[in-house]
Amino acid sequence: MEFVGAKKRFGFGCMRLPMKGEEVDIEQFKAMVDRFIEEGYNYFDTAHGYIGGLSEKALKVALTSRYPRDKYLLANKLSPSYFKKEEDIIPLFLSQLEITGAGYFDYYLMHAQSRRNFSQYRECRAYETAFELKRRGLIKHVGISFHDTEEMLEEILSTYPEIEFVQIQFNYLDYYSPSVQSKKLYEVCVKHNKPIIVMEPVKGGQLVNLPDGAKRIFDEIRGEKSYASYAIRFALHFPQIAMVLSGMSDFSQMEDNISSTKDYVDLSEDEMKAIEGVRDILASQQIIPCTKCRYCVTDNACPMNIQIPDLFAAYNDKKSLDQWATNSYYNTHLTGNGKGLASECIGCGGCEAVCPQKLPIREWLIEVKNEFEQ
Repeated sequence: MEFVGAKKRFGFGCMRLPMKGEEVDIEQFKAMVDRFIEEGYNYFDTAHGYIGGLSEKALKVALTSRYPRDKYLLANKLSPSYFKKEEDIIPLFLSQLEITGAGYFDYYLMHAQSRRNFSQYRECRAYETAFELKRRGLIKHVGISFHDTEEMLEEILSTYPEIEFVQIQFNYLDYYSPSVQSKKLYEVCVKHNKPIIVMEPVKGGQLVNLPDGAKRIFDEIRGEKSYASYAIRFALHFPQIAMVLSGMSDFSQMEDNISSTKDYVDLSEDEMKAIEGVRDILASQQIIPCTKCRYCVTDNACPMNIQIPDLFAAYNDKKSLDQWATNSYYNTHLTGNGKGLASECIGCGGCEAVCPQKLPIREWLIEVKNEFEQ
């Protein structure tokens, strides 16, 4: 399964970039872009709201202003929080072209499709607008990113058979997940013959920062391979997968991912058995399966400015690793200075409406409050 113009099946996800405080570390990002292209990779993925709007801007500085247009492929997205009516879409799209400096987008996705927002896209004729922009040459390929059930994916692909590809969350921990449904979504895409782009192959770092029991399983067979490499190769192992995206926050992560993918070899039987063993351990230890995508804290999803992923990470650390110091961390770093306490949740549900993992966030915030604020 190949994408037109894609030189390799591994792409640079720009939702997580190297940072200096609140700003993108542009010099490190430039070095990573250079290394990525030097090794023959050329697919970059962004969205208007990634890193609070900084991702698109950083790509202009580090990529599009420094390389000829035929040296890279750029994917962008139409996100539901940035349009309310049909007339909003083209001005938004043109602003994305201007901010990125791309001239056109090779791949453009209807972002985070689900039962909750599909009606918004239909009523605003978002798909029809994207197909028209494709006819005008401003988009090369139209697809979707998706967070819902197999039935909903079936409905969308049947309604708009012109969709050319589907981006889903896919990793070995979520493969049998009843909420994420990676395996079932994969099978729907196969049925409709849609190439798949993988997001969250290492589940927001959870498949890198493994518990000791899981590490031991890989250590027995892995040699010099990293834990992340197993997760990425698991995704690449499936024939319908056209591209695997990974966010890379520093140069060392890029080097590791390049070493895992440039001379890709399918997983062996022993490696698959190891992955199954690691999956069983992780499934038994998961507390709050948050991937830190941060959709719940962007675009005013939380009116109380509660940094939900950070609070959940502190809760997981304390419960799974017995890290007593997280109490101090919670009170001094994660809350205050305009960042809300878990107890300040007003129960509006804005966070749950945008959560790709479909977590009962409000219920978990009560648990966080009880753990840290008593």
